Amino acid sequence: MFRRWRNCLAREFIWIALYSRRVDDHASPYREAMALAIAEAELATISGDLPIGALVLDESGVVIAKAGNRREATQDPTAHAEVLALRAAAQVRGDWHLDGCTLIVTLEPCPMCAGAAVLARVERIVFGAWNEEYGACGSHWDLPRDRRLNHRPEVVSGVLAEECGNLVRDFMANIRTQGGK
Repeated sequence: MFRRWRNCLAREFIWIALYSRRVDDHASPYREAMALAIAEAELATISGDLPIGALVLDESGVVIAKAGNRREATQDPTAHAEVLALRAAAQVRGDWHLDGCTLIVTLEPCPMCAGAAVLARVERIVFGAWNEEYGACGSHWDLPRDRRLNHRPEVVSGVLAEECGNLVRDFMANIRTQGGK
């Protein structure tokens, strides 16, 4: 039994090593795109939404969709930045299959958003800060690398992580000092 368990762990380690990477932030090709996602996140705070921004890049790296959280603005529990960006990208392409596309997001996606990215067949999920509470791309859950799913996008983490994390931390600190939700 121990031998089977050890082999299973070795396979999982190899799988994670192949399909996940933490980038050297200074050399990341996604820094510019993440800066655009940060701008979308900052816009989300105007309506009182958590500052999370997302965009979808096509195969050539061109932004085809962008969005910020809109849950408070629309009173829609599914209006997360990632879902809105994926919906917009599907509209632009005229197809829900987003093969070859990259989802860029400021905070590690939650289970709903990670699942939407997997089902949309994006090639890659790139995020800035880890989401220790609800993250589903490696920190708390790991949906993109679940072998039971038929599509497993590459996951790239840590792009402008400090800036992305500060957005959420500062927003939450501000909410707490104002005695808000």
